[in-house]
Amino acid sequence: MTDTAVETFDVVILGAGINGAGLFRDLCLQGLTCLIVDKADYGSGTSAAPSRLIHGGIKYLETGELGLVAQSTLERNLLLRNAPHCVEPLPTFIPSFSFAKGAWAALRTLLGSTTAPRSRGALLVKIGLALYDLYGARHRVMPKHRFMLRSAALAEMPEITPRIVAGGIYYDARVSRPERLVWELVKDGLDASPGSRALNFATLLGRKGGILRIADAKGGERCVEAGVVANAAGPWIDKVNATLGVPGKLIGGTKGSHILLDHPELVKSLKGRMIYFEADDGRICLVYDYLDLALVGSTDIKADDPDDVRCEEDEIDYFLASLRSLLPRLSFGREQIVYAYSGIRPLPASDASQPGLISRDHSAPVAEPAGDRPFPVVSLVGGKWTTFRGFAEEVADTLLARLKRPRKASTRMLPIGGGRGFPADAAARRAWIADHAAKSGLAPARVEALLGRYGTTAEPVIAHAAATGDAPLAHLDGYGRAEIDWIARNEHVEHLADIVMRRTTLAIEGRLTAAALAEIAAIAASALGWDEARRAQEVAAVTEHLARFNRVSL
Repeated sequence: MTDTAVETFDVVILGAGINGAGLFRDLCLQGLTCLIVDKADYGSGTSAAPSRLIHGGIKYLETGELGLVAQSTLERNLLLRNAPHCVEPLPTFIPSFSFAKGAWAALRTLLGSTTAPRSRGALLVKIGLALYDLYGARHRVMPKHRFMLRSAALAEMPEITPRIVAGGIYYDARVSRPERLVWELVKDGLDASPGSRALNFATLLGRKGGILRIADAKGGERCVEAGVVANAAGPWIDKVNATLGVPGKLIGGTKGSHILLDHPELVKSLKGRMIYFEADDGRICLVYDYLDLALVGSTDIKADDPDDVRCEEDEIDYFLASLRSLLPRLSFGREQIVYAYSGIRPLPASDASQPGLISRDHSAPVAEPAGDRPFPVVSLVGGKWTTFRGFAEEVADTLLARLKRPRKASTRMLPIGGGRGFPADAAARRAWIADHAAKSGLAPARVEALLGRYGTTAEPVIAHAAATGDAPLAHLDGYGRAEIDWIARNEHVEHLADIVMRRTTLAIEGRLTAAALAEIAAIAASALGWDEARRAQEVAAVTEHLARFNRVSL
């Protein structure tokens, strides 16, 4: 494209996290032409730093956000159906340390108090779980809760502190590969609308009238115009709006950090369950099995610099102390940490006395055309992983009405990416694996591993491996050279980090070594035409990032 050419889209979406990607997919399915742009990789910001839960938000009951609980439980149930390749049920144990504490404080909060309960007794938990079941009835796919007194609860979870008086088991869900799911939403949108485009590592340079100037990953500059601009930049929303000429304060984020422990004894004791527990200071923490590691989270600290956020030493102290109090017979130490991460939740600006009381609901305020800006700017404020589809649907309906375009398709029951055609039960899964193993010549165990990672989007990966030879990586068990080559060639990869941190879970698994990273970089270099200097630069960048932000030394 020349410097003077202008590309025209119905909607330009700035920010390709979960909210932006969800909106992009929805609008593309309605036949609109859309451009989605991110200054980094798809799903690389806040969307890469969640607790990796798809949950109904049981804690929102105590802050009176009942509508959010209703929406969250519905969307959780829909995601279990629509993304079964990476969203799965997570039985959850919630301990109680008293019988009646917190009930009066919870009632005050429901009536508008700005202080949350500092203790959640058995009575409060039992009422909450019953309400949770009620709100989760629509499209229910998981059992109702069970509630137990102390002896039965300790029989279920024997490593937990005997200080408990009761415990409940209810069901939520976890997402194994959230960063990849963002890419799958973008890819679904591109497949649905041939006139749409997606640009990662593209920077909004500025605006002149109705034209947006965007620098792309290759060093070129694009000029684009749109009927509507959607700002889905998460914690960067205010900065992006300022660039667009829309000043204001919409975001008041909080920092959430997590650590992953290589702790087989802890993982075994969890029995596949999450423990959702009250720390000694009354804050909520969690621990569960994630890729055979123990994922521990999360903090909730007011913060506003998403470009320089990491899990700090005092947060680690807090996690380890909380675990020692909860599980006194197990030992915990920094040497068990194999990965840490942190992000800024893009919550609405708030004067709440505590970060935990800032609403997790979402909104989409509109800045109408003004001055020399002919297009409206819709900002996607707040929200969370679980409710992204519903949020996208709400915003899409608003934009469709403005553009006088009809809704052609609902996303409510529409599978996402590798969830499309995913085998529904164990028998169907065995049949799928056997069929693709027979056709490709790959070992059934290898086909099963690829299906587990990529859902049915594993089909072209399997075909590529069969055509080129499925040689394993020499320095990392379980991954193949053809698998990495396919990702590099076909999934908008610009940097080595895109492969190891987002298209796969290689980095967070805690098994990445310097030799493995060098091998993956060599495959990517061959696929993408990197010279030796670029290959070395990419390795150095990943190594530095993992050391600085994730406590990983290669």
